[in-house]
Amino acid sequence: MFAKCRYMDEITGNRGVIFATGTPVSNSMTELYTMQRYLQYERLQELNMTHFDCWASRFGETVTALELAPEGTGYRARTRFSKFFNLPELMNLFKEVADIKTADQLNLPTPEVEYHNIVAQPTEHQQEMVKALSERASLVHSGTVDPSQDNMLKITSDGRKLGLDQRIVNQMLPDEPGTKVNQCVDNIMQIWRDGKADKLTQLVFCDISTPQAKAPASKAAKTLDNPLLHALEGTVPLPEQEPAFTVYDDIRQKLIAQGMPADQIAFIHEANTEVRKKELFSKVRTGQVRVLLGSTAKMGAGTNVQDRLVALHDLDCPWRPGDLAQRKGRIERQGNKNPLVHVYRYVTEGTFDAYLWQTVENKQKFISQIMTSKSPVRSCDDVDETALSFAEIKALCAGDPRIKERMDLDVEVSRLKLMKADHQSKQYRLEDQLLKYFPEEIEKHKGFIKGFESDLEVLAAHPHPEDGFAGMEIRGDLLTDKENAGAALLDACKEVKTSDPVQIGSYRGYAISVEFSAWKQEYTLLLKGQMTHRATLGTDPRGNLTRIDNALAQMPQRLEAAKAQLDNLCQQQAAAKEEVGKPFLYEEELRCKNARLVELDTLLNIDGKGQAHTESVVAKSTRPSVLDNLKRPVQPRSTDKKPKQHEEVR
Repeated sequence: MFAKCRYMDEITGNRGVIFATGTPVSNSMTELYTMQRYLQYERLQELNMTHFDCWASRFGETVTALELAPEGTGYRARTRFSKFFNLPELMNLFKEVADIKTADQLNLPTPEVEYHNIVAQPTEHQQEMVKALSERASLVHSGTVDPSQDNMLKITSDGRKLGLDQRIVNQMLPDEPGTKVNQCVDNIMQIWRDGKADKLTQLVFCDISTPQAKAPASKAAKTLDNPLLHALEGTVPLPEQEPAFTVYDDIRQKLIAQGMPADQIAFIHEANTEVRKKELFSKVRTGQVRVLLGSTAKMGAGTNVQDRLVALHDLDCPWRPGDLAQRKGRIERQGNKNPLVHVYRYVTEGTFDAYLWQTVENKQKFISQIMTSKSPVRSCDDVDETALSFAEIKALCAGDPRIKERMDLDVEVSRLKLMKADHQSKQYRLEDQLLKYFPEEIEKHKGFIKGFESDLEVLAAHPHPEDGFAGMEIRGDLLTDKENAGAALLDACKEVKTSDPVQIGSYRGYAISVEFSAWKQEYTLLLKGQMTHRATLGTDPRGNLTRIDNALAQMPQRLEAAKAQLDNLCQQQAAAKEEVGKPFLYEEELRCKNARLVELDTLLNIDGKGQAHTESVVAKSTRPSVLDNLKRPVQPRSTDKKPKQHEEVR
C-alpha cells in the first residue's frame, strides 16, 4: 500500500491518492503518523519526521510502567505513549492533506437521533460474580496468582461477558426477566409491531457471544457415529455435546416465540460471501428482513442498509470509540427515509458494563476534541487502553459514587480546557490584528479615499463638452470623433498579446493601458490616475467608449464603499481593543474542577496495593544522553579469569 502511494505521488506530484474515512483516529493518536506517512511522506521528509521516533519526539511523551507480558507469564517494564503535546501544530500539519468535516459543519440531511439508555438491574448471581471478580483482581495484584492462570485483561473480559448475560459465563444459570437481553427483545418486538405497515427495520449490535460456525464433521467423527462399528468394536458412542449458549440464538428464539416470522430475522454471520452479503443487505433495504443482528467487525463500515432503519440496539459496549462511531453511522446516514430514529444502549448497573460504556464514550469525546473545527487542546492523554486498573475495579465493585463523579469531571474539565484553548487562540488573533492587520488596512483605505478624491477632481477638470466628445489620444494621435477613436482603440488592442499592461494613450486626464487575459480570452482597458479603473472591452467601437465612461462614473460609489469599509475597520479595531486582554470567563470553574479531579484520582488510588505498580514519567530533559554514556571512561577489564560453570572452583 505504501509503495503504491509513493508511486502515485511521484507520477502525479503528490496529488494522486485520496483516502476517505469516518474514523481517522479509531483508538490511538499514533494512527495519525500512519496517515501522514501514506499521504504526506515528502512533507515529513522536509521536517525530518519520516521515522516514527522523530515524529513521536515532537508530539508524544512516554511513560514507563510495569505491565503484564503478552504471554501472561510475568510482568515487564513497558514504555508507552501516555500524553500527546503540540496538538495545534500536529493538526495544522495533518490538515495540509486532510479536509476534516465534522457533523456540525456539514448539516447533511440525516435523521434526528434520539438516544435511550436502558438500565438493567443486576441479578443476585451477577452481583455475587462481580464480587468474585474483585477478589480475583486483588489476588492478581498482590502477585499470589500465576499471570498465565489469571490476569487483569482476563478479568476485564469476564466482566464484559457477565455484564451482557450471566448465562454466557455458565449456561446453567437462570434466564431472569429483567436482564438487558430480555429488555432488548421487548423493545425489538414493540418497534417491529409499530413499524409493520412501513416494513421498518432494526439493527442489533453485539460483539460478545457471537454465533460460532459449525465445523464440518471429520471422517473420524463420522466413524464414531456409525452404530454398526460400535457393535463390532464394542465401543460406546460419544454423547452429543450440548450446543454452547449464544445471545444471538437466544434473541432469535424469543422473537420467534413472540410471533415474529423466522425469515424476518437474520444474522450477518450467515452471509459468509460477498454475494450473500449483498443479497442480505438488499432484503433489509426492502424490508423483507426486518431485524439484522451482527458484530461491529462484520456489520460496521460498508453496511448500507439505512433505507428503512428506525432503531439500532447496542447490546454491549465495543472496545474502541471508533467502533461506536461506526455503529451509529449505520442509522444516522443519508438515504434514511425516517425523520427520527432511535439508538438504544443497554447497560447492566453495578457491573463493568456501565463503566466501560462511560470510558468508551469519554474516549470518543477526546477524539472529537482533536478532530474539531475549533482550536484543539494543547495536550491530551492517549486513549489506547483495554483493561481496567485494579483501583477502578475495586471502586466499581464497591459501588463507589466517586467513580461516576470522576468520569463526569473528566469530561467537564476536557470541555473547559477546549474552551480555554479556543479563547486563547482568539486573544492571540486579536493581538495580531491590533498590531498589524487593522493599522495596515486602515492606512490602505485612507489611501484609497485620497486616491478616489484626487481622481474625481481630475475627472471634473476634463468633462465632455455638451453633446460632444472630449477626445482620446491613441499612439500619439488625438481623435475627436467617437467612431475613429473606438476603431483606433480596437486596432491598438490587436497588438497586445500578453497579460502585461501596455500603455496606448490617454483619456480625460488618465493614462490608458490595455491587457489581454488568456484565461478569460478578453481585453481589459485600465485608466490609471491615483487609482486604477477597469473596463472590459467588446467588439463594438462606440460601445467600448460608453463602457469606459461608465467605469469612470462608478468612482463616487467606490469612494463611498471605501469610506464605509474604513468606518467598519475602525469599529472592529475599537471592539478588538475592548476584547483583548479579557480573562477566560470560566477560569475559576476550570481551576476548581481540575483540583477536584486530581483529588479524586488520589483518593481512588488510596489503597496500598493500588500503589504497587506506580507509573514513573520519564521526562525528555532527564533521560540519560547516549553521547554522555559514550564519553565516559572505559573501566579496565579485570584480569582475573572467571571460572567456567563446568570447571571446578578450587
